[in-house]
Amino acid sequence: MSLPLADRVIQLAYDPGISPKGGGLPGLAVLKDVVNSINMFGIIAVVGALAVSLGVWAWGHHTGGHQAEANGKKGAVVAAGAALGLGAANGIVAFFSTLGSQVH
Repeated sequence: MSLPLADRVIQLAYDPGISPKGGGLPGLAVLKDVVNSINMFGIIAVVGALAVSLGVWAWGHHTGGHQAEANGKKGAVVAAGAALGLGAANGIVAFFSTLGSQVH
């Protein structure tokens, strides 16, 4: 049995009344700690990657190895971008979550 188009549109526009709420599930604090630890691990790894990339860049420049120099530059840019993403993760998610909550 097929519903008329107007009834289907009304069903799509139904608000289920669901919104994010803290404290609803047990273990939320543990999950936050795990995610914070993963973020810290990522930041530490990025520091190491940046140090290695800068070393490769300097070594390539010093020895005339243009390929190594280019790879060091790429690695430094990627590490800087990863650091930016890791540091801004909370803000990015909060921004888009707020933006999404304004859709009606």
